[in-house]
Parts: sequence; structure tokens; C-alpha cells
Amino acid sequence: MCAAGPLWYAAYTNPRSEARAAQRLRAQDYAVFMPTLRKTVRHARRSRTIETPLFPRYLFVSLDLTRDRWRSINGTAGVSGLVSANDRPLPLATGLVEALIAAEAIGAHAADDDAFHIDDPACFRDGPFAELIGHIRSIDAKGRVELLLQLMGRSVAVQTTVAQLRPLPA
Repeated sequence: MCAAGPLWYAAYTNPRSEARAAQRLRAQDYAVFMPTLRKTVRHARRSRTIETPLFPRYLFVSLDLTRDRWRSINGTAGVSGLVSANDRPLPLATGLVEALIAAEAIGAHAADDDAFHIDDPACFRDGPFAELIGHIRSIDAKGRVELLLQLMGRSVAVQTTVAQLRPLPA
């Protein structure tokens, strides 16, 4: 029941070990794909953008079961095992991983920093100015924004970052 040629298979990894497992599998000459997602996390009044796995605890490995020594994957550091049934790895639907690779190539997971332009309305996501609507006055290359808010009958310029704002329809 083995199909000819390489197919994509899902490997289940140990918690937060996707990157280590991918590195070790690549060192064994396996083709590995681990889709990631850019995510902004806030901690202690600081925000930073990190790359996290799109599918936590899973990565994809291209294998030809008739040619590759696929059982060695189960013993690779960071890998719990291949997703299997009846002691045989289960192939993923044809075209699924290829579509994910194509989406990543065109930047589908990229941060949406281009959503903001001068004079566009925007509002704060949270904090003391949550849901206050203002207009963007300036944006610099580092993602700092000057927003013009109407507070107590006058215009007030507030400095913030792109990550703290939510775009509004014009």
C-alpha cells in the first residue's frame, strides 16, 4: 500500500522542541518543513515579535517509505514519533504541505505592519486609552507611531508602537 515517491508525513514532537527536532532531522538529511507564525507577545510592559510554530508539537517530514529509514525518526532527539496507524506512518493529503509552503513563500504569515498609513484612523488594543480612536500622524521605520487623540476638547499627540494599535476602516 506504499505509494511511489516521497510523501509528507507528520512528526509529533516533544513540548516546545519543534525547532530542535527539525534541526536534528535535517542533520540526518530529511526534508523537513515547520510552518511558523509571527506573534507579538507582551511581558512586563514590553512587546516583541517572535516566531511560533503554526502547529505546536508537529512538523512535516518528506519520506519515501520504500527507500528511507523512517524508523530512525522515532529515535531522533525532540521527536516523539511519526503519526502512525498499524505501525505504519500515515501520509498527509497530497498538496496540503505544498500549499503551506507556497503560503509561507508569499509571506502569508508576515506581520501586517502595512495596515497603517498617515491620517488613517486607529485605536488602542488595551491599556488606559483602550478603544479611543485617533488618527495616525507619523510612522517611523522602527514601528513607532504618533497618534493624534481628541481628549478633553483638544488634540493630544500620543507616542506608541504599531503592535499596540488596531486599524479601523476609513
